[in-house]
Amino acid sequence: MSNMKSAQGRKGAALSRRALVASAATGALGLAVDPAQAQRCPAEPPERAKGPPVFRGFDQTDIDEGYDNDIWAFNVKNIDARRAANNEIALSAIGKPQRAAYGPTEIEGLDIYRTRRANAPTLIFIHGGTWRNGKAAQFTVYAEPFVKAGANFVVPDFANVGQTGGDLFPMVDQCRRVVAWVKANAATYGGDPNRLYLCSRSSGSHLASCVLITDWEKQGLPLDILKGAVLGSGMYDLEPVSMSKRQAFVKFTPAAIEELSAIRHIDRIHTPVFIGNGGSETPEFLRQAAEFAAALRAAGKPVQQVVAKGYNHYEMGETIGNPYALLGRAAMDMMGLNTF
Repeated sequence: MSNMKSAQGRKGAALSRRALVASAATGALGLAVDPAQAQRCPAEPPERAKGPPVFRGFDQTDIDEGYDNDIWAFNVKNIDARRAANNEIALSAIGKPQRAAYGPTEIEGLDIYRTRRANAPTLIFIHGGTWRNGKAAQFTVYAEPFVKAGANFVVPDFANVGQTGGDLFPMVDQCRRVVAWVKANAATYGGDPNRLYLCSRSSGSHLASCVLITDWEKQGLPLDILKGAVLGSGMYDLEPVSMSKRQAFVKFTPAAIEELSAIRHIDRIHTPVFIGNGGSETPEFLRQAAEFAAALRAAGKPVQQVVAKGYNHYEMGETIGNPYALLGRAAMDMMGLNTF
């Protein structure tokens, strides 16, 4: 019976991949950005004199607000409180994760939530937090539905820009090493090393997109080491971000902008990608997603893009831990776990 279930899971994943390839060819699933969906707080910004343009006709205030999610998602404290409370409930339901080290430093550890199914797929989740916040222990609530559906769920800890002196390269390197570690060690926790998937949100999706452009062959690993990726609410071009007030805590060097902007390295991506956003996110986050999806589609890469009406930037995170909401459903579908 377990072999039959595994075969069904692989069949579902293959079907999902074919569906993504078809969508890339037709472009039918690519959605245009609708700025009218975004909900700013206050809805009508104070009148001000327009400053000189710094990016595509946007002035400094436009760019700053475009990468300040708190202006467009004023219920962040309520969402954080819900996540913390639900995290405790999930922890009591599935228990503490197995902890393992993927590198030599103290921060380089990851939490493994094991499913009971043998030779199961693994979903690696890279958390967000403006590159400044977040830790693995906060996301048991995301792990629960996947563990119960038959997938292992891995959440790494990694350094933040406060610890790296504003440098994004060490964070990207750590996330890449996580994937390589999971590939090498999947069998030790009952995982199938050939069925690895990626999921992420916000700044975590920027890091995840950089993982997708890794030259795995230089490490002796297959280019399709990841069989699918679900990227939620991310940034894929650092140029406009470097002009925003985030430059106060991130060192956006020319090398970082060039090497860590996935949209500039579409040819390196060998993984089917699902790009999801909330319709109430900032116009800049919506634009970044639409242009990244369009670039993938133009290059013939398997991609699907969906904008979910009624969700702001932070509410999108809640959809990861819900198998019937946007990002959770996409990840379940990608791994072939939503078969009936």
